[in-house]
Amino acid sequence: MVNANAVFGGQVIGQALVAAGKTVDQKMHAHSLHAYFVRPGKNIRPILYQVQRVRDGKSYATRSVSAIQQGNAILTMQASFNREEYSEFKHQYTMPVVPPPEQLLSAREVTEKYLIEFPEPVQDYIRKRRTAEVPMEIKPLNPTAVLPAVLLQKALQLENTDEPKRVVWMKALGNIGDDGLLNRCVAAYFSDMILAMTSHLARPKVIVSMVTSLDHSMWFHAPFRIDEWMLYECESPRSGAGRGFNLGRLWRRDGTLAISVAQECVLRSAGSSKL
Repeated sequence: MVNANAVFGGQVIGQALVAAGKTVDQKMHAHSLHAYFVRPGKNIRPILYQVQRVRDGKSYATRSVSAIQQGNAILTMQASFNREEYSEFKHQYTMPVVPPPEQLLSAREVTEKYLIEFPEPVQDYIRKRRTAEVPMEIKPLNPTAVLPAVLLQKALQLENTDEPKRVVWMKALGNIGDDGLLNRCVAAYFSDMILAMTSHLARPKVIVSMVTSLDHSMWFHAPFRIDEWMLYECESPRSGAGRGFNLGRLWRRDGTLAISVAQECVLRSAGSSKL
């Protein structure tokens, strides 16, 4: 899922948010971030996070963060923090009605289900690619949410769908605790895991040669625990011109919309022209 030599984008965003959060009043909480991936990072080199104090107001504080590797920016991010306040204006979408995570197969179990349709060499290849475990548990509502690209076309044929949507239950492994900043940072890491490839689902028979995130924005609406089950609803309103646009919503199990996500990615097929 992730290039073994590259730094995962969600990791850089999460660490940048940690750096920004360390510079604001602890009574303020991150409510939004907007990040651009400038160039790929390498996991064998250290990353320096430079934080600029843009503004410290009574209700809001703004920070600008640059993730620097070998003297070059690999990510730039703006983050906004605010104090909790009461408002008469309250509304939200309604959470989808879906089976609970206890009734669903895990991502590993789903992958094994479709692996049996392939020759043993392919099975061995996929299992080797899956050796680096992600520190989270995923229970997909549909197999296209978690399957590697080599299995995706087979699954879409069996499921008979080409709708560009993914829905999964997800939670962090272990105990994260009640620290609001830490929960937001881990959520930022996870939010980049399956969102970009949602665009591909509208044209599943087209072979993807390149997919990488261009930007990533998040809005934190309500407190949450990322080590408790949350429903991640992803959809792609449009793709074209070598890019895919994706939206995500993370729901608490009680039906509260906790996080909204938006992302654009580079999405190219084998025959795409590069400008």
